Amino acid sequence: MQSEVIISGFGGQGTLYAGQVYAYAGMDEGRHVTWLPSYGPEMRGGTANCTVVISDEEIGSPSALHPRAVIALNLPSLDKYEPLVAPGGFLIVNQSMVNREPTRTDIHWLTIPANDIARELGNERAANMVLLGALEGNMKALPDGALERALAAHTAERLKKFIGLNIEALQRGAEYKVD
Repeated sequence: MQSEVIISGFGGQGTLYAGQVYAYAGMDEGRHVTWLPSYGPEMRGGTANCTVVISDEEIGSPSALHPRAVIALNLPSLDKYEPLVAPGGFLIVNQSMVNREPTRTDIHWLTIPANDIARELGNERAANMVLLGALEGNMKALPDGALERALAAHTAERLKKFIGLNIEALQRGAEYKVD
């Protein structure tokens, strides 16, 4: 099985970090993985996205024209990537930064107040983990606990103090289920 995921938002929202965590989780589970980041020259405040491909077999391309899933952290990302999600795929939207619902009826989608949840947990910057938790909680491309293990194994020493918060954010996101 192969899963292509695009994570997109403004620079500074943790878009690339969420993709790295997802890629590490796949790699740690023995899967083939690619992580392809893309960001504007502004970095913080500019656009940023990454494509993560996780597969049981060798990966032919690190890009995805019609990904199985998209996490949209902001409105420009929703506008750009909603049309590209493969039919039957998943679209996870940060309701805290988006003022509309998705319109497609041939995909599974969720709107989640990720910034609000992260703020409740103590750090608004964990919104990316809320959305990643929701994605994996619904798509189930990896075994249970893979994201949490990847956070513990691959977080830089100076950021280890945030592992518990990020794990809690993943778990809160996973509580949201598509219809």
